[in-house]
Amino acid sequence: MHPAKTKIVYCKDANRAGTHDYAKFTFLGYEFRQRYVRNNQTGKLFASFTAAVSRAALTAMRQTARRLNLRNRTDLRLQDIASKLNPLFRGWIGYYGRFQPSALDPLYRHIDKLLVAWSKRKYKRFRGSWRQARLFIEEVCQKCPKLFAHWKLGMAAASA
Repeated sequence: MHPAKTKIVYCKDANRAGTHDYAKFTFLGYEFRQRYVRNNQTGKLFASFTAAVSRAALTAMRQTARRLNLRNRTDLRLQDIASKLNPLFRGWIGYYGRFQPSALDPLYRHIDKLLVAWSKRKYKRFRGSWRQARLFIEEVCQKCPKLFAHWKLGMAAASA
């Protein structure tokens, strides 16, 4: 075992209140740390040591979406953008959304901002107004909720 890479981690939760140097770790794109979760039977929140997508994985996903340069591709229709992004979404949501789907919210907000920026460049009527472009994307989301894989989770929650 490599001494710099191998650490003993304290799994802090509701039953373990001690403090130690290392209370979280990252493995395979998941960050394991103390989080508050809801008890299914009683509905109360309690501290538990659980997994969710790591910050580094979220950054890598945003960089992948940024590398597609879709905000500048005004030659594409919204359906074309969806056909490029949906395979990525299905993979990310399927892998990282398994344990704590709400941890993907920053990614959903980033993609929504990307779509708003695209609509501002694509349509002249939205060039001066971020709000109008956002309302346009929300309207498309409501009319075609299956267009993007993240809309059933992201845009509806963000606008509420």
